[in-house]
Amino acid sequence: MAFNTQSTNPTPYGTDLKLGQPAKLFRGRRAPLVLDIVIVGCGLGGLAAGYCLAQAGHKVTILESASAIGEIGAGIQVSPNLSRLLIRWGLGERLKQVVVKPEALTFRRWCTGETVAWTKWGDLMDEAYGAPYYHIHRADFHRMVYDLAKPHTNIRTNCRVVSLDPSIPSLTLESGEVIRADLVIGADGVKSLTREYVVGGPDKPTPTGDAAYRAIVPAKLLLNDPDLRPLVEKPEMVGWLGPGRHIMGYNIRSKQEYNLVMAHPDGGSEESWTAEGSADKMRADFVGWEPRIQKLLALIPSTLNWKLMDRAPLRTWVHPKGKLVLLGDSCHPMLPYRAQGSAMAIEDAAVLGNLFSRLTSREQIKPLLQGYQSIRYARTAATQASSRLNQQIFHLPDGPEQEKRDRQMRAAMDAELREARGEPPVWTSDFSKGNANQWADKEKNRIQFGYDADEEAEKWWWDQGRSSIACLGTMARL
Repeated sequence: MAFNTQSTNPTPYGTDLKLGQPAKLFRGRRAPLVLDIVIVGCGLGGLAAGYCLAQAGHKVTILESASAIGEIGAGIQVSPNLSRLLIRWGLGERLKQVVVKPEALTFRRWCTGETVAWTKWGDLMDEAYGAPYYHIHRADFHRMVYDLAKPHTNIRTNCRVVSLDPSIPSLTLESGEVIRADLVIGADGVKSLTREYVVGGPDKPTPTGDAAYRAIVPAKLLLNDPDLRPLVEKPEMVGWLGPGRHIMGYNIRSKQEYNLVMAHPDGGSEESWTAEGSADKMRADFVGWEPRIQKLLALIPSTLNWKLMDRAPLRTWVHPKGKLVLLGDSCHPMLPYRAQGSAMAIEDAAVLGNLFSRLTSREQIKPLLQGYQSIRYARTAATQASSRLNQQIFHLPDGPEQEKRDRQMRAAMDAELREARGEPPVWTSDFSKGNANQWADKEKNRIQFGYDADEEAEKWWWDQGRSSIACLGTMARL
């Protein structure tokens, strides 16, 4: 069998897709060899992986331990590197019905409310990166990805996995049922069981020292207060930065709700999205913060409190037998300070689907999994580090370091405002590089938001994978 040795990448994926029109994924490729794939976990990453692998031609079963599929209430950020994939999958029009497009990012002083940073977003995100930046309710997001995956996959609830045999591979459920597969994908989150089989034992997280209260407030309550009304009428992502704490607020559900995340020193909370917190304790944690914060917190009758734990990058995401691989939070959990957790999981899913649309032999499974890790590892590790950096930046105690941070942020803001007014820049070099406001760093934005997971998978295949993987199993088929 002869192979075309041309090394150029074919026509790239477009990012200017019509919002309601799904693209033909993977340039219409469907794998000649069909695998039975089991995905553990029905979160955003698991559902996205199920959809992508089914589109690549494979038979996919998704196992979920809960008795029903659903997501709790919380806001989530959909940056351009993520929205471009969702639009490519045909979700553009459905997104527009429920999202809010933030006009800017603003950072404020905790005690005075003074603006120390401002970065214009809105349509500039579309222009710069070919896809929008959105805010969305997590339940709305989960529902649309579930609806996307459901017709193409077998989603089973009440299926708690209690053990695996990665060499077969097979999974044993709490019910005693044993499920065999050709490939298992661990998308079971920060408390992953599948990760323990990949790393060879328990993988203990490191406490960050932080926890986060989360709450959603009806927007009509903010509109009734002249001080809070601008937070809804002019939608921005607003962060209040203070010693050891910060608050992020933004609109969701077409400006019908206002989402708040309040990071604070951990006092023994639980690493869970659903752990109840005390609204009174929440308010006590932010005594002395500016009047708008006091008014916002007074509107919250109850809250959830989420312990923030960190995990260093794993040595590998692929089990030595080559039949079990990790995805999303199971291998690179993200702290929320960069708002990239769901984006990284869904990028993982797109890369896996793209690579496995090329499968022609079982001998290619492990090399393709290793290729997936090589494409994704450095990016996810860098994003984890960027998230950790924001924890330090946001929580500086008042003093010289905080003042230096604020001067840097103001310099970027002043330059941004001059640009918006059409005035020439003060500096000729890229003053944004390394700015304490990471969203003002143009190079970081290019790397983070300009990323196209499908393009990266295609590029890797043509540059590296094709020469070493395409021929595997060829002689056995002749």
